[in-house]
Amino acid sequence: MTGLKRSSADLDPRRRRMLFRCWHRGIREMDLILGQFAEENLADMDDDMLDVFEMIMAEEDNDLIRWINGADPVPEHLRIPLFDRICAYKPDFDPVEKDI
Repeated sequence: MTGLKRSSADLDPRRRRMLFRCWHRGIREMDLILGQFAEENLADMDDDMLDVFEMIMAEEDNDLIRWINGADPVPEHLRIPLFDRICAYKPDFDPVEKDI
């Protein structure tokens, strides 16, 4: 199950793949952080920003989560505005309530 709230139908193939990858990271916390961030921001990113986002996505989840939550210092190559935005992003960790 993903937390996907937005349809990817209006996205180009590159953004669709990225959205899928953000929601299928391997660590649920990273799914929620990157998945929700991508849902809100992918459509507005230009190609250069997408390149930077893909570079961030290529990092290992265990490293990303430690950098994002401040457990480890952020490496020099990620001291960039987009990573700062991801670190400042506050995802909705509340479970989706289903109608029964």
